[in-house]
Amino acid sequence: MTQEIASPIRIVALAGDHGALEMKSLLAAHLTAKGFDVVDLGTHGLESVDYPDFADLLAQTLREGKAERGILMCGTGIGISIAINRHRDMRGALVHDAYGARLCREHNDANVLVLGGRTTGPEIAKDCVDIFLATAFEGGRHARRVAKMS
Repeated sequence: MTQEIASPIRIVALAGDHGALEMKSLLAAHLTAKGFDVVDLGTHGLESVDYPDFADLLAQTLREGKAERGILMCGTGIGISIAINRHRDMRGALVHDAYGARLCREHNDANVLVLGGRTTGPEIAKDCVDIFLATAFEGGRHARRVAKMS
């Protein structure tokens, strides 16, 4: 059950390795249909690639202001979430459901959503994306903790 997105975010960068190519394509179409501008950073084929390269590319894209939020995917989401979180200014959250998608924004001000292309179903992935993009950071007691990470 995908919800309508009420978000000031307009540009979203997507990247993933060969283990999440199908999910990346699905989410790109989903976001485009909802009026978002999508920056597709690859991969664009099924040949084996290294997920840290795509995490680095997405981090650079966000840093340069070419997108406002990012979505990363690999087979399980684990490897690429480790890779994105090596960047001190990135807060990547590997989520598996709508609850995690909401809390990663409200409590952690995550700027990158991470999904597993082989472990997350398409409808759940779309719900997570919609919630991630529509949810604001609560600030308050969470702001101090987030500041310590950056």
